[in-house]
Amino acid sequence: MKKYKNCQSCAMPLNKDPKGVGGGKNADGLPSNMYCSYCYEDGKFLQPDITAEEMQAFVKEKIREMGGFMKLFAGYFSKGIPKLERWKKN
Repeated sequence: MKKYKNCQSCAMPLNKDPKGVGGGKNADGLPSNMYCSYCYEDGKFLQPDITAEEMQAFVKEKIREMGGFMKLFAGYFSKGIPKLERWKKN
């Protein structure tokens, strides 16, 4: 099974998940190695109808809310979202 460093939905580093690495949970209750707890729980996406472009805008806004120098990197951190595993199928 492949190990991911970043959530394959929103690109957040999995080690930054407030519930720890593998914060997102599969339907069997085991930790997900692909998704964070903000995106995935009980084997389902918390925002099942969101598009990759909408996720990019959401992530950009969250990064901007962090303020400081992070604002400068909002576009950079969100630009790769459409290439993540969740969005490759669509």
